[in-house]
Amino acid sequence: MNENFKTMAEAEYQHAEQKAVRYFTALYNQVIDKSYTSHLTHDIQLWKKNHLKRWNGLSLFSRGSRKQEDKDFYRYIQWLNVTGKLEGYLDRSISYIYMRDLGKDLQADETQKRIRKTAEDVSRLLLKPPSRNQAVQPEFMNLAGAYRWAQKEGIEAAIIWLFEKLRAVAGHIPEGMSAEHAQRKLIKIIVGVVMHVTEELGEDAAPEERSRRLDAAVRLGYSYGLTYPFVDDLLDSQILTSAEKEQYSALIRTALLSGEVPELGVWSGENTELIRYIHAELSEAFLYISGYRETDIRQRFFAQSYVFFQAQDIDRVKALDYGGYTNEELYVPVILKSSSSRLIARSVIGAPEDEGFEARTFYFGIYNQLADDFADMEQDLKDGAVTPYTYYLQYHRQRPDLINPFEVYWAVISNLIHTVYHSDPRAREVILDRAINGLKRYRERAGAVKYNETMKIFAGGIPEFNRVLQRMVRKADDVDFFDKLLRDGMIEQLRKDAADQEAFSHSFNHVRTLINNELLFSAEAGIPAVQDRLIHAANYSLEGDGKRVRPVLTWVMGVNEYGLDGQAILPLLRSLEYMHTASLIFDDLPSQDNAATRRGRETLHQVHSSAVAELTGLYMIQQATFQQASLNLFKPETVLALIRYSAEKAADMCMGQMMDLDAKGQALTLEQLDRISFYKTGIAFEACLVMPAMLAEVEEQEIAALKRYAYHMGIAFQIRDDLLDVEGDTEVLGKPAGNDAANNQSNFVSILGVEGAGKEMWKHYCQASDALQVIPRDIPFLKHLLHYVVHRER
Repeated sequence: MNENFKTMAEAEYQHAEQKAVRYFTALYNQVIDKSYTSHLTHDIQLWKKNHLKRWNGLSLFSRGSRKQEDKDFYRYIQWLNVTGKLEGYLDRSISYIYMRDLGKDLQADETQKRIRKTAEDVSRLLLKPPSRNQAVQPEFMNLAGAYRWAQKEGIEAAIIWLFEKLRAVAGHIPEGMSAEHAQRKLIKIIVGVVMHVTEELGEDAAPEERSRRLDAAVRLGYSYGLTYPFVDDLLDSQILTSAEKEQYSALIRTALLSGEVPELGVWSGENTELIRYIHAELSEAFLYISGYRETDIRQRFFAQSYVFFQAQDIDRVKALDYGGYTNEELYVPVILKSSSSRLIARSVIGAPEDEGFEARTFYFGIYNQLADDFADMEQDLKDGAVTPYTYYLQYHRQRPDLINPFEVYWAVISNLIHTVYHSDPRAREVILDRAINGLKRYRERAGAVKYNETMKIFAGGIPEFNRVLQRMVRKADDVDFFDKLLRDGMIEQLRKDAADQEAFSHSFNHVRTLINNELLFSAEAGIPAVQDRLIHAANYSLEGDGKRVRPVLTWVMGVNEYGLDGQAILPLLRSLEYMHTASLIFDDLPSQDNAATRRGRETLHQVHSSAVAELTGLYMIQQATFQQASLNLFKPETVLALIRYSAEKAADMCMGQMMDLDAKGQALTLEQLDRISFYKTGIAFEACLVMPAMLAEVEEQEIAALKRYAYHMGIAFQIRDDLLDVEGDTEVLGKPAGNDAANNQSNFVSILGVEGAGKEMWKHYCQASDALQVIPRDIPFLKHLLHYVVHRER
């Protein structure tokens, strides 16, 4: 173990603990003598002038006077704008973030200038008209929005890396932990670190320096934020056994005291796979953090991280059925962990020490923590978690010495306003806004009866102050915050995404099974041997482990979106898979790509011969046309138009393959690659979308948007294919990796490199997302199909 790291960490903890004890003692004295109540009563009298509106009969007729529910993101923002409240809403929201996350002093002119500019930028973003089907999720909360920000900042590689990391994390959150909350916390930490770096850079940083620092901020934010789901939340959950928790805690403690993640050691049981993944991720994260800055800065980061972990660990092992904890034992760890979590976000980027920041952050932390604990106390009580609130609820009748956490919370607020922020009116405004908003949200969630019962327990000892407080809770307005709207919206969106993803997977697998049962040709008794051989060859190709993306897409669009009868469009599904399989047979021939395996087994020409493969491909194309002509439950003129369209697209695919053959050995331009990819891949996706739309007789505007989506998704699909050809596993792919290089074939990777190809893929992902926004219906399947295209492993 690195003794320097250990010595510094232990000294840091001792120093922080002593400081926390002094802070708690000051708060304790204020609660005992009730001095905070007179200060805050005066503060509230000043504060309420901006929040209690005099009744005016004309307001009943004013435009937009009826408050909108904040659950509808866009309508709520528009309501704020129409009523003239948006500016104040954003000012207090961003001021709060500057206080909480950045530790800023609101009295500083430069801080006010930055807040105003940020508010103006956010306002422009929020007032941007939503797309036709974007009812819930604003652009900056989706992958396309995040990638566009990365393009603007020149950090596409970092964001692509982050997308892959976040996807892996989501896939490893075990049952028993909230995947949505784990992802939200991790994203929040990453955003916090990026904000710190942005503040440090200022507005005059050179573009290259800005890109370099923001790239590192994204990676550092992830590396530090990873500890929330996979250390803090995991140890708080019931996933690990007591013995596993002890072993895992010892591993984390050793890592923080040494700066290196030790070997995993012996681990067995049902959590082995999870722990191996976490250990590998944490090892990579620690290595990145260690390699980013010089030793003294690394030591400071690990020392502050140790303070957080140790305080959290002390709290974690407390038992609610033990009635002997002292006030200090209840509150000092809370002060330590709530302050150090913010300090770490600054130290991880190697920012210079700032006494003002550190002091404000240290005193501010418990304000947030006690507010969160108040909101969560019912669930914490059910879970048996020890917090100041749950412990007070459990023992306040037997333990008159226990200090009331609700009173401590208001003593903290008084201390912040008058001692930390020196009675600054702006600070008072934001802090009281937040406190009253928290009580309003709890009252709305718990209901008036439960809320009043809770207040009777926690505010019974301060009746005069509580009367003032409850009047504000009932009557005060304009105390809501943007970060709460974002938090609720993000959780809702993550849940919706998870549900949509599950529905996508279910639909995909269900329809794939349905199609697989309908594809094979039957050999009737007495047919000529040569025809039997042809059918056998066709079925051999169809029986391979095909993804069936194209017919699945057609079924989902036709049945789920357009309401077509599933049985009626079965011929169309067969035709699309026959056409696609025929194209693969031709692609694999020695005269073209010369592939040895396809769909996990030998290619058709390897099993039979090139001549048989060519004839089988032609046979399947004719069968595809026959199936399309069998769509007899639709208008004849519509079916004829569909067959004509299908023939045109089949010809285009042939042209795409011809372009591909001509390109062997040549260094192609990006424009040429795009064209070839569209004709080879995008055209087929277009057909899968357009054909059911034709049968449903939808408007041309929608068909045009579907074509744009297919164009960009098809190119993204091809780029992912090219990346897998370089990075993929032959066993997983079902075909040889490295085939393009062996055939001297230009592709996106050979032209742009792995990183450049990844950027180009995500560019087309964004453009396909744009096309979806124009379609006058929300189609989650297409959004998740895009996710599948860029993340698939085969």
